[in-house]
Amino acid sequence: MPERVVNFGVIGAGGIAYRKTIPGMLKAKNCRLAAVMDPVDIERIAKEFGVSRAYSREADLLADPEVEAVYIASPVFCHARQIEMCAEARRHVLCEKPLARNLKEAQTAVAACRRGRVFLQEGYMMKFHGAHVKIKELINEGRLGKIVYMRAQLSCWYPPIKGAWRQDPKTGGGGALIDMATHLYDLLEYFAGPVRRIVALTGNLVQEYKSEDSSTTLLEFKSGAHATVDCFYCIPDEASRTRLEIYGSRGAILSEGTIGQSQGGKLEGIFGIGKAAYDAHQDKDVERKFKRVPFRKVNPYTAECEYFAGCILSGRAPEINNAENALRIMELVEKAYASSRQRTVISA
Repeated sequence: MPERVVNFGVIGAGGIAYRKTIPGMLKAKNCRLAAVMDPVDIERIAKEFGVSRAYSREADLLADPEVEAVYIASPVFCHARQIEMCAEARRHVLCEKPLARNLKEAQTAVAACRRGRVFLQEGYMMKFHGAHVKIKELINEGRLGKIVYMRAQLSCWYPPIKGAWRQDPKTGGGGALIDMATHLYDLLEYFAGPVRRIVALTGNLVQEYKSEDSSTTLLEFKSGAHATVDCFYCIPDEASRTRLEIYGSRGAILSEGTIGQSQGGKLEGIFGIGKAAYDAHQDKDVERKFKRVPFRKVNPYTAECEYFAGCILSGRAPEINNAENALRIMELVEKAYASSRQRTVISA
C-alpha cells in the first residue's frame, strides 16, 4: 500500500523556494508538490518542476481543492497576510523565517492559525541538519558536561540591490539581525534552553542601505551559559567559515560549514575531560585531541518538509519550530533591537 502524502502548494516559488525548498520537498517521501504560485515567471517554474497547476495569485492557489498545506516563501512583509489567508482556507502552513516583520504581526498570524485550527511551522531548517541533530544528542547524553559558552557565526556579502526587501526595515523588518541572527538564536536555544538576557550591537559598517549590515549579540541563558552570535551582510562569503562552537565543563564540539543552507560541513569534538588537577603552566601549545564526529548527511529542507507532513498526517501539532517557538524568537528579535537602540541589557 503506497504511503500517504500531503499535497503542498507553494506561495512565492522563486528565491529560496526555487533554489532549495522545492527541490528538497520533491525528495520527501510524504510530500507531493501540487501547485505553485508566484507573480513572476510562474509558468517556467511550474514546467521546470513538473507541476500542472500554476497561479499568479494566492487566492487562486488556496481555492485549489488538491492543496492541503502551503509553504510560504514570499518576502517577509507578505507573510502575515498570507498566513491569515491560508488559515481562513483551512490550509496548514509551513512559513519561511522570520515569521513576520515584528511581534505584533507574528501574533496576528499565530492567532489566525489557532482560529482556523491549522498547524503552523516556521522554516528554521538548521535544526534538521545532521550535524546539529548529532550535537543535540551529545548534549542530551551529557558528553559535554554543563554547557558554558557557545558561539555561532553566519555572514555573507550582500551589497545594495535595487528593490531588495531585506535592505529596508519597512519590508524586511530589519537586516542582518532579523534575517540571519534569528537562525542562530533559534539553534542555540535548541541546544541550551531559553535565553535570560540579551545585549545586541547593530549598525551599518559597509553597506549603504536602511537595514543594518552588522549585528553582534551576547546572550545569557537561564542555565547560566553565555553565547555570542555574529551576523554580517558585509563580510565576503569566502572569508566566513560559518563556525559553531559549543564548550562545556567536560569537553567541546566544533563545527564548520554546517551553519547555512548546506547539508555538509565537518564536526569535531573532545569529550571526557575536565577532571584533571589545576595546570599552573597553562601551556597553550599543547596538542588538543579533537576527533572527527560522524553525522548523518541529510537535506535539511527535505527533513523539515517530511517532519511537517508527518505532523499533518498524524494529526500531531509540530513540536519543533511551532507557533510558540516562532513568537519566542520574534520576542528575542525585538528585545535585541531594543538593546541596540537603548545601549543596555534587556531581560528576555
